[in-house]
Amino acid sequence: STFDVAVVGAGIVGLASARELVRRHPSLAFAVLEKEKELAHHQSGHNSGVIHSGIYYTPGSLKAKLCVQGAALCYEYCDQKGIPYKQCGKLIVAVEQDEIPRLKALYERGLQNNVRGLKLIGAKEIQAKEPFCRGLMALDSPYTGIVNYKQVAQSYAEDFEEAGGTILTDFEVTNMEMAKESSSESEDGLKYPVIVRNSKGEEIYCRHIVTCAGLYSDRLSEISGCSPEPRIVPFRGDYLVLKPEKCYMVKGNIYPVPNPRFPFLGFHFTPRMDGSVWLGPNAVLAFKREGYKLFDFSTGDFLDAVTYSGLWKLVLRNMSYGLSEIYRACFLSAQVKQLQKFIPEVTINDVLRGPSGVRAQALDSDGNLVDDFVFDGGSGDIGSRILHVRNAPSPAATSSLAIAKMIADEVKRRFEL
Repeated sequence: STFDVAVVGAGIVGLASARELVRRHPSLAFAVLEKEKELAHHQSGHNSGVIHSGIYYTPGSLKAKLCVQGAALCYEYCDQKGIPYKQCGKLIVAVEQDEIPRLKALYERGLQNNVRGLKLIGAKEIQAKEPFCRGLMALDSPYTGIVNYKQVAQSYAEDFEEAGGTILTDFEVTNMEMAKESSSESEDGLKYPVIVRNSKGEEIYCRHIVTCAGLYSDRLSEISGCSPEPRIVPFRGDYLVLKPEKCYMVKGNIYPVPNPRFPFLGFHFTPRMDGSVWLGPNAVLAFKREGYKLFDFSTGDFLDAVTYSGLWKLVLRNMSYGLSEIYRACFLSAQVKQLQKFIPEVTINDVLRGPSGVRAQALDSDGNLVDDFVFDGGSGDIGSRILHVRNAPSPAATSSLAIAKMIADEVKRRFEL
């Protein structure tokens, strides 16, 4: 029960980071601590499965750099491991005249981010690629793909264990503290001075901690005495699915042109590795951090969200958008109307309610969505031994191997491994 580094969280980012660390430092002992009985159970197992190419993100941002690098590494890894994927491409489609300038700006941004193969295409070319899709102009991203990220995460876990790493499931971290003998007055302290306890009172000892806790990243930071900001506010995204006999209408990913006035992307068409097609998602406040159903409720999670001033500032700035999202969540016909902008043939009889995911949205106290990756630690005996991955938003799954390299670099720098 002694380790050089303990990684808290067995989602795709935690597993990729643990894998990278053990490969770089084979003589050290690493553990991954996961509160669930299975790996990649939450965001990593409830996402759209898209391998993003890096178009949307601000040039020079970590998101942009890590996504472009991560996509290349993801394809390479899947090829090495024989993990199936499809490079089915993506069209970002302008259906209104006023969307065309934004689409062209997106094209320029993609070029600045070194996204491969981008081109603008007209209405006829849209139909050649997507016979049922209607649009005035589209940005064609042939390098976008799809994969089962849960399968990718499981493969990272196998690599980690084969390299000598230890994975402890059903280990919910509730406390981190310094062992008493390792106080600063002690001449040499202990080799493993940090105690990590779980909800059952079990404990492990380690030298350093890396947290990749997704929906609980702010709470783990608080447990360790580090900053509570940025806060995590959970947003549930509900998908529809096309009925199997209608899946022929969609060949690749079909996305709207993002509207900078709204915080989320909007409805899109996403083919899946099993041949199904997901439609959506919407974005509504979740009343439980891991609440995938409409009526899932946690008093603590709900109060955490609604008493946070940052959420109210976000809500007040986006009131009409938020109300329309709630309306669409309740009425299937309203969601179908959004889809018909792109594929007019889709009717309410062609869709079923599908799965849901919960997004760990980091918010600052001014109500701004924290758009980029956030890494921090703390000060003092224990804070200086922790690296928190505070915000790893989409495209974190695409970027997981690139993020892992950056985290391993940061661990080496901070902890002098």
